[in-house]
Amino acid sequence: MKRTPGIGGQGGGHPAERFAAPGSILAGSPLKGLMGAALVGLVAESFAAVRAGFDVARFRRRALKGLDALELTGRAAHIAAALAAELPAGFEEAGPILIAALGPELAKTGQNGLAPFFYLPHSQYIAARGGGSFESGMRACYELTKRFTAEFCIRPFAVAHEARALALLAEWAGDPNPHVRRLVSEGTRPRLPWAARLPRVQADPSLTLGLLERLRDDDELYVRRSVANHLADIAKDHPTIAIATCERWLDEVRGADDDRASRRRWVVRHALRLPAKKGDRHALRLCKLAGGKR
Repeated sequence: MKRTPGIGGQGGGHPAERFAAPGSILAGSPLKGLMGAALVGLVAESFAAVRAGFDVARFRRRALKGLDALELTGRAAHIAAALAAELPAGFEEAGPILIAALGPELAKTGQNGLAPFFYLPHSQYIAARGGGSFESGMRACYELTKRFTAEFCIRPFAVAHEARALALLAEWAGDPNPHVRRLVSEGTRPRLPWAARLPRVQADPSLTLGLLERLRDDDELYVRRSVANHLADIAKDHPTIAIATCERWLDEVRGADDDRASRRRWVVRHALRLPAKKGDRHALRLCKLAGGKR
């Protein structure tokens, strides 16, 4: 599927690259303001470039009607519904179109500002429409996370296709892209903020501990922080398991003084910060063994 060159006549570049967004959340400027007419127009432009017959005017009318009355996620879902009306009903056909409409991958793991929120409607679309098509839906998650995040839209797949999803995520744990590796941990967090919980993972942390084992010494702090946060989620429901895991991880690097040991100790300190703050003596002991600043 080829992109039409020069669409929009606004100096070239993908529409996502022309999405004006601040570098951080600003006081008095709610995030829902990002999901406005400018974003709708740019999303329309990106799909019209790869989908013959995409009715830009009709999409804009549907997407903008009633938009102002909604909050952030409601606006994104509303835009996603307008998008669904212009795309094939089946995700096997629609998924490749969505992927083709995506812009360049993120070049770094931090300081990307709020511009990646351009893809929040895409995330909502995948979550709402892709769950019944495992392969094309997961491929869309894989591509989206390299530009925004797929930690929310991957969760329906983790529920509906648990074994297949976890097996594929185990492969992605070795992906060269750090955004994909982070998704392996973040997308399976049992208590991910702003997201529906994963009750099976929450009840049985062994389902995802193997994934964390693969990522605990990752070269990117961006990924290791997700591992620590995932383990911190586990500690809220299964403190004994989380503490035993951290103790084993520390034992494996006992006496070592290299980058791997330093990274491992940071993960342990970060994972156990809440039980340590509450005075759990086992967590406090491990944080002390892990050394460094908490």
